Amino acid sequence: MAWVVDTSVVVDLLTGDPLFEPASTACLQARLLDGLVISPATFVELGPSFGGDAAAAEAFLKSAHIGASEFWSAGDTLLAHRLWHQFQARRRQSSVAKRPVADVLIAAFAGRFQGLITRNAPDFRSILPTLPLIEP
Repeated sequence: MAWVVDTSVVVDLLTGDPLFEPASTACLQARLLDGLVISPATFVELGPSFGGDAAAAEAFLKSAHIGASEFWSAGDTLLAHRLWHQFQARRRQSSVAKRPVADVLIAAFAGRFQGLITRNAPDFRSILPTLPLIEP
């Protein structure tokens, strides 16, 4: 079963960030045999990086051996619904910081895979504590 790659890690590859790209590349290469995919939310988040050119984004992801065609399931929607409710309830109690809904969607999607490769593990841990996380 594949690992879901978070937007932060894809951006490391895309920008060639000297601080983060080497570790992100090594982390992904170590998991190529398991398979690598992104969530539909990550594909959307990558839009500005490619000037809205979906074909360019798909070509880049293909060159990085990261799949971009996994479907969003009804189970993903149900889990995201529950996670967003729980997150908002904690936020109203001031026990968590503000986070975008995209992280909830990515966590819900990753919930049916091996886990998530991200540089933002604390954010995802607060959303879905049982989700296996790998930090490059």
